[in-house]
Amino acid sequence: MRVLHLVAFLAVLVTAVVAWTKEDHEIFDLVSAVEKAEGKDTSFYSWLDVPSTASTPQIAKAYRKKSLQLHPDKNKGVKGAHERFARLGVVAAILRDPAKRERYDFFYKNGVPVWRGTGYYYSRFRPGLGTVLTFLVIITSSLQYVVQKINYNRDLKRIEEIVEQARIAAWGLKMNPVEGQRKVKVNLGGQSRLDEDGNVIPGRTVDMVVEGSQVCILEPDGSLLPVDSETAVAPSIKRTWFLSLVTGLLGKVTGRDGAIQGAGQDGAVGEDESDDASGVSSDVPGSGTATPKEGSDSGRSRNGKIAATAMAGGRRRKAVKKK
Repeated sequence: MRVLHLVAFLAVLVTAVVAWTKEDHEIFDLVSAVEKAEGKDTSFYSWLDVPSTASTPQIAKAYRKKSLQLHPDKNKGVKGAHERFARLGVVAAILRDPAKRERYDFFYKNGVPVWRGTGYYYSRFRPGLGTVLTFLVIITSSLQYVVQKINYNRDLKRIEEIVEQARIAAWGLKMNPVEGQRKVKVNLGGQSRLDEDGNVIPGRTVDMVVEGSQVCILEPDGSLLPVDSETAVAPSIKRTWFLSLVTGLLGKVTGRDGAIQGAGQDGAVGEDESDDASGVSSDVPGSGTATPKEGSDSGRSRNGKIAATAMAGGRRRKAVKKK
């Protein structure tokens, strides 16, 4: 109940702060009218040509000077002269009233709300789709980088523990280095347990080799895998999801372009080679392959006449008989 009462009390305070008074609406309307008639961003002070820190006597003096310029008698035939002169009097009255001037100064420094059809509201920034997506990319990538950093620190700590266990198993609790290689088993985690037959099953272990300051994991094939701080994957902005996606797409595009260019070059080289080969075969006379010889079975037709052929441009075609 206390929480509900507190929320209701805060709501009342917010409503009281947000709700504009009658004097506020008078100032808003007057500011809009002055900007419409005298130009955008025209303030009460700039219209009277006085600084915002001017005293009341200075404002009164500036008003008298300005009123002489805008008096309707001196601006006969000017459209809106009476309204402009009356507006000047209201502006001077607000600035000469301490309470109203204080209220106007607040809006003068913090901005005047804009009429939205149903009331005066402050213009709030409304981000577009691009801004929202950019913000989400930055936030998610930053969170992913933080996770990478946490995992990296955890992996470093885990590596230090494994290296220390391997050295203790190889050198003893006093950690006196021993020359040569020492093959040991290191428990990577998990407690020993009993199976159904009552046999003790140790936790997960790994074979390791300790030689001097170097500690390695012994692979099944006999190779040694060093275990040090470089084993852990360091955090990197390039490995966040957005940059990884962009890099992958660029790699595919550039790789595809390279493959297309390579295929085009290979095709051009193949065509050149075929043209060269065809030209050589056609230039060599009496080879019996490109141009069959007389008396060869392949060069005779069914009616016994010779069907002469010739090579030109890599294609076979009938030769024109000489007259």
